Amino acid sequence: MIRKIAHRTIVCLLVSVGTLALTSIAQGDQAKTSASRGANPSTKGPAGLAFYDPPGKQPKGHGRLIWSRRITPETPVAGIRSTRLVLYTSTTPQGKKTAVSGYVSVPKGKPPKGGWPVITWAHGTTGIADTCAPSRGIVNGPPESFVRTWVAAGYAVAGTDYQGLGTPGIHPYLVGKAEGRSVLDIVRAARQLDPSIGRRMLVTGVSQGGQSALFAASLAGRWTPDLRLRGTVSYAPGSHFAEQKDLLSALTSPSPLSAVAAMILSGAITTSPTIEPANILTDPALALYPQVNRICLPALSQPDSFGGLAPSTLIRDDADTAELDTALEAMNPAVKIDGPILLAQGSADSTAFPFYTDQLDGELEAKGDDVTYMTYPGVDHGGIVDAAEADAMAFFESRLPSR
Repeated sequence: MIRKIAHRTIVCLLVSVGTLALTSIAQGDQAKTSASRGANPSTKGPAGLAFYDPPGKQPKGHGRLIWSRRITPETPVAGIRSTRLVLYTSTTPQGKKTAVSGYVSVPKGKPPKGGWPVITWAHGTTGIADTCAPSRGIVNGPPESFVRTWVAAGYAVAGTDYQGLGTPGIHPYLVGKAEGRSVLDIVRAARQLDPSIGRRMLVTGVSQGGQSALFAASLAGRWTPDLRLRGTVSYAPGSHFAEQKDLLSALTSPSPLSAVAAMILSGAITTSPTIEPANILTDPALALYPQVNRICLPALSQPDSFGGLAPSTLIRDDADTAELDTALEAMNPAVKIDGPILLAQGSADSTAFPFYTDQLDGELEAKGDDVTYMTYPGVDHGGIVDAAEADAMAFFESRLPSR
């Protein structure tokens, strides 16, 4: 019996490897300042996928608007004045300029004094291939129904695709500095796009985005001192990836978890030139590895891709994983954050396992962070945002009222 319980606990822990998936200024001055810092807000980006191919000459600095394109919804979305695709500048962890895509949605009505409050939204895992970028599938405004609810409630929402997802370069999956900068820089770009958008913001995200939101909040005061962070909401964040890697050997049946493990390796590789797939992966896994940059998570999880491999068969027996372990440890979002945090976790989550979020809560509090940890009985990974809606909206309104 003890052996069965121990085995069940290990399997539950392993499953968590799975999909991880602003102070008032006059609006006239704001518009002049915004325009001077980046592209002309009226710069219209090209149609189709050419929108995601940045021009050779880009604005200087990070968080600068390159161009935008208005989305004309097939069906009007209640409470939303406009949704635009945006391409903006950011900076990689290695210090290089990069273009990042995303979208900005603005509420209908008259903005409050100081401009529309902002929610910068970090999405969950979709994949690493460019085709997996959420903004590429926008038809009727923000993809998620809860994001549309936030806009209708009076918040401008800026949703990044993240560096390298939809745009040139490799997506640094779960690399906190890359994700965090993407989440913050889109708010700067949004304010250049629309002077009715203020500088007070909330940072929020789920799964991969929950981890990204925590890193973004930790960077905000230094990276975007012109913005005003009022609070952070992290739903079921991914965490403790190095610990999870060490448990892979116990999962001996083919599993979609292998697809996520391959994506995590791809993210780690972007942080160090010494991490080589050929030195880490077994021959069967290495043969499939190019698919990571071609197809999205659902396809990667199928039996004819990484879903056909057992996690225990991914890493070579003779692999030196010291550099990989260092990269995975750096992905853990146990960071110092100014301002309150709402951490939300479902008890039935078999993707971001509650044990790890419990552990993360303790680590954040040990950093001196102001954390409110809410758990939701019977809620799984896909249901956490809806389950926490009332608590999140109360947090939003208490920290940054929408009207």
